[in-house]
Amino acid sequence: MSILVVLLPPRERIGATAGERGDAALEYAYVLSADGLGVARQGRATAALLPKADTVVAWVAPTDVSWHRVTLPKAPAAKLRAALTGLLEEQLLDDEGSIHLALAPGAASGSPIWVAAIHKPWLTGHLATLEKAGAFVERVVPAVWPGDLAQGHFFTSTDTADGSSAQTWIMFGDTHGVQCVRMAGTLIRDQLPVWAAQGARWSASPAVAAQAERWLGAPVAVVSEGEHALQAVRSLWNLRQFDLAPRARGSRLLRNAWKRALTPAWRPVRLGLLSLVALQIVGLNLWAWHQQRAIDDKKQAMVGLLKASHPNIGTIVDAPLQMRRATDNLRAAAGRIGDADLESALAMATLAWPDGQAPVQSLRFESSKLTLVVTGWSADQIERFRARLRSAGWTLDSAEGRLTLSRAEAARSSL
Repeated sequence: MSILVVLLPPRERIGATAGERGDAALEYAYVLSADGLGVARQGRATAALLPKADTVVAWVAPTDVSWHRVTLPKAPAAKLRAALTGLLEEQLLDDEGSIHLALAPGAASGSPIWVAAIHKPWLTGHLATLEKAGAFVERVVPAVWPGDLAQGHFFTSTDTADGSSAQTWIMFGDTHGVQCVRMAGTLIRDQLPVWAAQGARWSASPAVAAQAERWLGAPVAVVSEGEHALQAVRSLWNLRQFDLAPRARGSRLLRNAWKRALTPAWRPVRLGLLSLVALQIVGLNLWAWHQQRAIDDKKQAMVGLLKASHPNIGTIVDAPLQMRRATDNLRAAAGRIGDADLESALAMATLAWPDGQAPVQSLRFESSKLTLVVTGWSADQIERFRARLRSAGWTLDSAEGRLTLSRAEAARSSL
């Protein structure tokens, strides 16, 4: 599953940034990966020209996230955001409406956790610009985060507002929080023994790897900026929380579900479903073949019975119908009354005739149907008459004072 990582440019501290203004001409650095592990392509492009991918993730520079340690209050989900704002009121410099907060993964009520704070108009401006261009951001990840594993990375800032793009920076995260400082002066030198005591894992971008090794006095892992961004994507962090949480509805919900189904973690499920469908298809075909064989055997038995009973019949098209007609012809030739004859219909009408009802005015027998012309019958009498006939295997149709009787089998065979 392809992943597009969009590196959001650092926020300008004076005036509104291009992201807040929704500048369509703003170029974003990006990293494209086919599997989230290796870099397939990277470069810069406007939001409309960014490469297409299954998943889009926004990367936030370390200078744009502040970190705060609090005990997560026990509050309902709808009021948790307000409770956090109350706890951090003295630590946050901006007003409540300008700050977006996000909790660490796996946060539990009553436990100490890390809370990330970001300038909300800046972040929402970039998200709106990307979404307007068709790149819906599903996750927002920080470049570095606090954690039990101390890790540092040397990089060169190329997007700072003050033009100090040649400066080497260090981002460092450990259990005490996150620091992002320039590699200059005595302050950063004083931090080195503290970081070294934690057994920190160090990496550096290729341009400053040699400088980082000289400064540390030890080798560092050379990691490109694209690879470092993918490391952040593989973390559990997602800063899109509370009112910025992605709302998947309609086609987007189906698209996200389809994307999850195509991930490597769901591969056993996909194989199982395909195997189940294949077994179902094979089973249905075998059952259909078995049923067809049974039907063919019954048809052959009918044809054999017809040939044995009426050897004078030549070509057999519909064995049951031809058998019925041949039997009726034999019965008629023998002078016996059949179920569809006038005598049978009159006898049935006599048995089902309502008590006290006047005789019929006229009758007609045609095509095994007996039509009686009656007057003065109520709907209830007609229904009782029909019920008596139905119990004996006859049907009754009534229309404009005419009652038509016919055998149920004959009625079906005539359709």
